[in-house]
Amino acid sequence: MDSLLAPSSTSSFPFLNNNSNNRIEHKSLPSSLCFFNLRKFSTVSFGYNRRSCRLRLSSSRRSKIKCSTSPTMSSSASPEIPQPKIVNGPGGYVLEDVPHLSDYIPDLPVYSNPLQDNPAYSVVKQYFVHVDDTVPQKIVVHKNSPRGVHFRRAGPRQKIFFDSDDVHACIVTCGGLCPGLNTVIREIVCGLFHMYGVRKVSGIDGGYRGFYAKNTVHLDPKVVNDIHKRGGTILGTSRGGHDTSKIVDSIQDRGINQVYIIGGDGTQRGASVIFEEIRRRGLKVSVAGIPKTIDNDIPVIDRSFGFDTAVEEAQRAINAAHVEAESFENGIGLVKLMGRYSGFIAMYATLASRDVDCCLIPESPFYLEGPGGLFEYIERRLKENGHMVLVIAEGAGQELLSESLQSMTQKDASGNKLLQDVALWISQRIKDHFSKERKMTINLKYIDPTYMIRAIPSNASDNVYCTLLAQSAVHGAMAGYTGFTSGLVNGRQTYIPFYRITETQNKVVITDRMWARLLSSTNQPSFLCPKEILEDQGHEESSNELLDNGKCSPN
Repeated sequence: MDSLLAPSSTSSFPFLNNNSNNRIEHKSLPSSLCFFNLRKFSTVSFGYNRRSCRLRLSSSRRSKIKCSTSPTMSSSASPEIPQPKIVNGPGGYVLEDVPHLSDYIPDLPVYSNPLQDNPAYSVVKQYFVHVDDTVPQKIVVHKNSPRGVHFRRAGPRQKIFFDSDDVHACIVTCGGLCPGLNTVIREIVCGLFHMYGVRKVSGIDGGYRGFYAKNTVHLDPKVVNDIHKRGGTILGTSRGGHDTSKIVDSIQDRGINQVYIIGGDGTQRGASVIFEEIRRRGLKVSVAGIPKTIDNDIPVIDRSFGFDTAVEEAQRAINAAHVEAESFENGIGLVKLMGRYSGFIAMYATLASRDVDCCLIPESPFYLEGPGGLFEYIERRLKENGHMVLVIAEGAGQELLSESLQSMTQKDASGNKLLQDVALWISQRIKDHFSKERKMTINLKYIDPTYMIRAIPSNASDNVYCTLLAQSAVHGAMAGYTGFTSGLVNGRQTYIPFYRITETQNKVVITDRMWARLLSSTNQPSFLCPKEILEDQGHEESSNELLDNGKCSPN
């Protein structure tokens, strides 16, 4: 909460005095009454029920918030479950803020940030992020548009809420593999060590269940020095195993006070539950998430780490399929790519390669037989070019596998729907159609590079991105923020509340210009009748305002 309400300089705190050992003398504020200067904002809704806040506007446009502790709750009582922390300002400004340790733990000691004495940062003009810095979710606006939703800008703060010598951080990786996992681990360890002087960092072996079922792994810069050159995760990973009570018990018993959780939407949902339990117990533990999904299906953020690497590697498979297809008469190269619910990898790899004749994704329904169907299009392309390349995301066309509908309700340990191999199924359907019905000889080659893509190290672009995500998470945790995910919004690192990351999924909008670019590149049909197109456009009309990254508004 300091970055929302605290002035930018120490001199504004009459109750704080610097001393020679770089620690700020902490003089406890009365928990029943505290005043903070607040600029610009007209309404503040904390929603934590820890304090009741009243905003009083003065004629000088400077405001004061009077915060009084609820008389019905003692300092030892368990806090209530928090609601979203919202700040409203003029011009339709909305800040969806992240929780802070001071929201539920009173009288926390504050320390000077050691970065101000770090030689590596001596050339930086501005050491610390300004307390008022926020990042808009939407940057394409009209002149009369409201300012809209903002997120707190990530970065180092002038005051931190952990003494470096007292920090015991832990890192855990959950879910499937993704390029860049080891880079994130490395940069969290090195960031804590080199920027904040933290010497105690533990790795949790084997995902969430490693908290209570396995021993920890000691991590330091020497241990993690070269791991970014390897794929996978040195900590191991798993799906499921989330037992909130056991996990928080382990955190408490081991004396851990910073938890860095790397994983997808299911993992971040678990991280949110862990944060809630930690807060309920009143523990001084920061919980920070780093979003990981190779499918790029996490909302709000520009992209997830590993996505660029996945698209780059997918092109190699597409290139191989193209070589195979054009080398044989009526050759068909079929490539299955990742994309359980979202077809971003398939779409971007198709656009980048320029060799693909048809791309099928979960968001765009298609059918096989009849006028305008897939079989008709394949036959036309073979007659025109003598070969074709077909890319299909793993989640596409699942509704067509009628003989396997009973499996549609089954889920894995992470809660993901178990999918049938649609590419293998559609390969056989294509062979049967042309050999039995069309009496036409084809040569189909099926390539599945899924696990090859997941297991490779991240490329240069993703390595840099992983560094920014990891360091931003470290800065946020040291500053006392908790219950947040570090993510890129409009090219700026931000702190995003867990609920925004887990409330929905990022999907390709097939009435958007990016999908139109793909259709123009492949010349494939939309597989939609005119009535369906009009219905989709009508459904998207109210939400087709572009966000920061070209995605459409979820509202």
